[in-house]
Amino acid sequence: MPAFEHVRQWARTLRRDVLALYLAAHDPRVPWYAKAVAACVAVYALSPIDLIPDFIPILGYLDDLVLVPLGIWLAIRLIPPSLLEEHRQAALERHQPRPMSWVGAAIILSLWGLAGGAVVWWLTH
Repeated sequence: MPAFEHVRQWARTLRRDVLALYLAAHDPRVPWYAKAVAACVAVYALSPIDLIPDFIPILGYLDDLVLVPLGIWLAIRLIPPSLLEEHRQAALERHQPRPMSWVGAAIILSLWGLAGGAVVWWLTH
């Protein structure tokens, strides 16, 4: 049971950090390059649609288990520690439901549409 509790704690930490990055992306005190990375990570992590759907074996969970944590790690390294701690605290105190990124969903759907169009073009030419 301790391993399961460790995984649950890790998931809570990831959720908190995604929300903290979402908040940091809107903070004028955060450097522009850190905002850009934080916004990209938050938009993707909060999107209701995955770039690689979960029903695809192994690859479907790759983004959730590798890409999102790596993006969080990079964004955390770019944000000044005092600001990051402030946003982490705000994320813990936030009682509203988790924000959803429809912009992220639109971007992912656009990428899928472009990929589908490229395949159709390739097959017909």
